[in-house]
Amino acid sequence: MLLTDSRVRAAYAEGAGIYRIIPSAVAIPTSRDDVVRLVRDAAAKHLALIPRGAGSGMPGGNVGTGVIVDMSAGFSRLSIDPGRRIARAGASVTWGAVNDAAKPHGLRLPPDPSSGAFATSGGMVSTNAAGPRTVRYGSVRNWVEALEIVEADGSIRILERGAGSQGRFALTPESRLLIPSRFPKTRKNSSGYALDRFAESGDELDLLIGAEGTLAIVTEVHWRLDTIPAGLAGLGVGFADLDTMTEAVPFLVSLRPSAVELLDETLLRLLPEAPTVACLLLVEFERESAAAARGVVGDAVRGLKQSAIHVETAVSREGLEQLWSIRRQASPALARLPPTQRSLQVIEDGCVPLDALGTYVAGLREIAAQRGIPVVIFGHAGDGHVHVNALPDITRPGWHESLRGLFDDVTNLLARLGGIPAGEHGAGRLRAGVLERFYGRDVCELFRAVKRAYDPLSILNPGVIIPATDWSPLATLKVGADAAAIPDDIAGKLRDMERSAAWATPKLELIR
Repeated sequence: MLLTDSRVRAAYAEGAGIYRIIPSAVAIPTSRDDVVRLVRDAAAKHLALIPRGAGSGMPGGNVGTGVIVDMSAGFSRLSIDPGRRIARAGASVTWGAVNDAAKPHGLRLPPDPSSGAFATSGGMVSTNAAGPRTVRYGSVRNWVEALEIVEADGSIRILERGAGSQGRFALTPESRLLIPSRFPKTRKNSSGYALDRFAESGDELDLLIGAEGTLAIVTEVHWRLDTIPAGLAGLGVGFADLDTMTEAVPFLVSLRPSAVELLDETLLRLLPEAPTVACLLLVEFERESAAAARGVVGDAVRGLKQSAIHVETAVSREGLEQLWSIRRQASPALARLPPTQRSLQVIEDGCVPLDALGTYVAGLREIAAQRGIPVVIFGHAGDGHVHVNALPDITRPGWHESLRGLFDDVTNLLARLGGIPAGEHGAGRLRAGVLERFYGRDVCELFRAVKRAYDPLSILNPGVIIPATDWSPLATLKVGADAAAIPDDIAGKLRDMERSAAWATPKLELIR
């Protein structure tokens, strides 16, 4: 059943990113059979379907003019098989719920997206989500054992790790030679279809992970779990300049940390308890014992004694929790911005080779200053992966043009440094039109071939990964005079939800 009430459609017009796009309708399936019927009906009527979970995705893959398919209402089955270390989770089951259920068995799902409290299993798979611990454990791709999917013709399949491909899409010898030369040499990548991983593994599973709902709709995920380490310790390390920080990161990565997080001075100056440094690294180590974790912290401190200007250690879980509390101050600080200044995720997911990290952060600062747009910079330093929130004053004349200039300049910078525009959030609508800059025309033609093979009618999330013909990254913004009109009360509730990151809120609650 499609919901077409204008208030319902308004409640689904926004996600966590920059866009406001009013859909034509909303569907809220609660079972796999509901999804099958919906997809078959869409294929018959050529309706566009936009699958979404909590709506916390940043680059606009969860909004569109077609039918929003809200997968967060059903698909809540969750079971743990401790012997096989497997969690079977419906598409709506969050990372937090998986870990809560696995913890009594001494198990966990190691990748930990910052949005884990509300990030759904289907959403995490669709974007190949990652997080602070990716530096040691990789993205969620490494932990997916199987997927249950509904394809664009309404058929149901289960794809398993190690099962190879059923031949829906195959690489030619020429494309196998092309891919290694055109894919980035970054530690993380969530931009486009993972042809590089598919070429290595031969597993169809790797094409579906990170496909952003453009090839099939995920209804269930089988997660591989890992044991919870006994030892945990860490440190906070401050540096006087970016060059010194950049030199320290490879040393820290060589010690096998579970996380190396960056807080740049652009963010630190908003946090009253932050040390006065140019950049701060928060480092976590997990080991088989508490003594081993304390020992590697000592190794890190000794190795950085000549370069760090601030060092704070934590040798227990409680101490590490306190140390990392500064990271949790970021969202409340951004929520305190004046009403005229909005936090917009326009350039928020770039990833560069590790040796280019300092150059990238310095370039971000310089471009932001030239364009007259304040930014805050933070991210996953151990992977060369940087998040940026642009903070334009939307009452200032020319702010929209400056924001577009910021997007273009940073895209150029990423391309020059051998980076990629999305490390963990996906290309979405925002970055679909720049992928050819990074991969070249031939690889993007392969992307189109993948899309045709799985979704020949292009009913699944059109405009995501494969750009629309009228692609424009900053059209249909949720702010400014040109923003689509929606009821004031719903707009206010969406803004409150954004401020408090309350993405788990059922969207139909917003219309009451």
